[in-house]
Amino acid sequence: MIFSKHLFILSTCIFLLYSCKKEELPIPAHDPGDVITATINMESNYKWQLFYDLNTNTVVGQNLKTSWDLGFEATSSGYRIILNTSKAMFARNTGNTNFTTVTDTIGFASNKRWDEASGNLDSTAIGDWRNTNNIYVIDRGYNETGVHQGFRKIQFQTVDANKYIVRFSQLNGTGDITLQINKDSAYNFQFLSFNSSSVTIVEPPKTTWDLEFTQYTHIFYGTPPTPYLVTGCLLNRYKTTAKMDSLVTFASINLSSAETYILSPSINTIGYDWKIYVSGFYVTHTQMNYIIKDSEGFYYKLHFIDFYNSSGIKGNPKWEYQKL
Repeated sequence: MIFSKHLFILSTCIFLLYSCKKEELPIPAHDPGDVITATINMESNYKWQLFYDLNTNTVVGQNLKTSWDLGFEATSSGYRIILNTSKAMFARNTGNTNFTTVTDTIGFASNKRWDEASGNLDSTAIGDWRNTNNIYVIDRGYNETGVHQGFRKIQFQTVDANKYIVRFSQLNGTGDITLQINKDSAYNFQFLSFNSSSVTIVEPPKTTWDLEFTQYTHIFYGTPPTPYLVTGCLLNRYKTTAKMDSLVTFASINLSSAETYILSPSINTIGYDWKIYVSGFYVTHTQMNYIIKDSEGFYYKLHFIDFYNSSGIKGNPKWEYQKL
C-alpha cells in the first residue's frame, strides 16, 4: 500500500515536470523587420559616391567621385591596386623601369587595361606589379561634366605589411613625388588623389556599410570589348554577398527561402540593370529582387521602385527592403 502511494506521487511529479517542460519548449516565430522605403541623392550628373548601411538605414559616407584616383588594398598581406572606375579610368604597363624616360601616351590606346566590374582583385588593370619596378601610365578618366582629367605616370616601388611606397608625376615630370601610403586593416583600401598628391579617405570602415551607390565602368564584351560608364549599386567587398531573383515576388521571400540561395561576392551583383533607358526615361524593374547577406550574417531582401525623386529628377534611386 505504501509502495503504491509512493508510485502515485512519483508518477504525478513526472507528469507535472513534463507538463512544465512542454510549456517552455516552443520557440517564438522569427519576427522580420518592417519593410522600409529608402532613397539617396546622387544628383542628376551622378557626381556623388554614397555608402549605405542596411541595418541602420543610414548613409554612412559620401564623397565626390573625383576625389580619388587609386585604391591600395589595406590588409597586411594586401598588394593589389584598383582604379576609380566611376571616372572611366584605364592603365597601361609600359614595361619601362626608367621613370624619367616615360613622357607620353604612345601605345596607350591599344594596350590600356581596366578593372573588372565584378571587383575581382586578381583581374585589375595594374595587376601584380611586385618585383618589377615598371612604370604605369594612368588615364585619370572624366569628371561629372565630361572633362578629361589628364594622365599621370606612376611607379609602385615597394609594399610590406604596413605600407606602400609609390612615385608619381605628370608625364613631363612636373610634380615628381615619392609618397608613403600606410595600411589600415579597418578599411578595404587606402586611397590616393592625384589632385592633392596625398592619401584621402573615401570608403568608411569596412564593417560599417553594405552598399555603394556610384557610377562605375561596365565592360560589354564583344569584338572589341566596349567599356561603358553606368550608374548603379555595388556591394561592400568585405563579406557581403547577394543574389538576384526575378521569378519570385518580393512579398514571398522570407528568411527560410533566403537561406537557400547561393550568393555571390561579385560587387556588381546588384549592378545597374535594375533599370532600363526607354525613350529618354529610366524605367525601374521592380520585379528584380535581391537577397543580400551582410558581413554580420544578417539577410535582407531589396528591390528598386524608382530612379527619380518627386520632382522628376534622375539620380535618386529609391528602394524597398526588409531585414529577414
